[in-house]
Amino acid sequence: MWAPSITHTCHVAPHRVKQISSGRQEKATTVVVVLNCSCVSQLFLPNSGDLHHHPRAERGEEKRSAMAADGERWVGLAVDFSEGSRAALQWAADNLLRSGDNLLLLHVLKDPDYEQGETLLWEASGSPLIPLSEFSHPSTAKKYGVKPDAETLDMLNTIAKQKEVSVVSKVLFGDPREKLCQAIHDMPISSLVIGSRGLGKLKRVLLGSVSDYVVNNAACPVTVVKPASNHA
Repeated sequence: MWAPSITHTCHVAPHRVKQISSGRQEKATTVVVVLNCSCVSQLFLPNSGDLHHHPRAERGEEKRSAMAADGERWVGLAVDFSEGSRAALQWAADNLLRSGDNLLLLHVLKDPDYEQGETLLWEASGSPLIPLSEFSHPSTAKKYGVKPDAETLDMLNTIAKQKEVSVVSKVLFGDPREKLCQAIHDMPISSLVIGSRGLGKLKRVLLGSVSDYVVNNAACPVTVVKPASNHA
């Protein structure tokens, strides 16, 4: 059971929404900027012509279309247990999640412990889906090297109950930029929400931005959320 097809609209009332177009000529992208919010968010909708040039993207689109009739929706959330990912989680809860949705947490370990046999086993495809009830269990932390913080777990449990959504997690291993895009291609995620680390200009040039990469390569709408403390 997967998610409905991509919809190229964003409902974020009561916040005002402004649409602008990207200045890049090589890729037409619609940018939706959420105004009058405690954080600054941008929703990037990929050009429909960019979604079918890769076999993996085609498979993801097929799953999204096939599950549309079932009424299920999967919302992806990139988490690294930072202030930025908590802001992204709160934004998703306030503006995107609705009763009956499936919230898929995507956590990427860039430098996994390859002495763990499970890491080698799931390196290519990532871990199986982990229910929220097991995400904080010591055996899960040991098996996949995941260390969720108490604040994020408390938020997740509260949101799951209040919004009546199902929360599951998937641990990925490798480059966060590539693995997040791979997950979007392989799974029927209708949209992805990702936090911004607020890198300075120099660090952004030297290290690159995960959110920038995902925005330009993901096959679904992507919302980038900045923590309120990073918003001037």
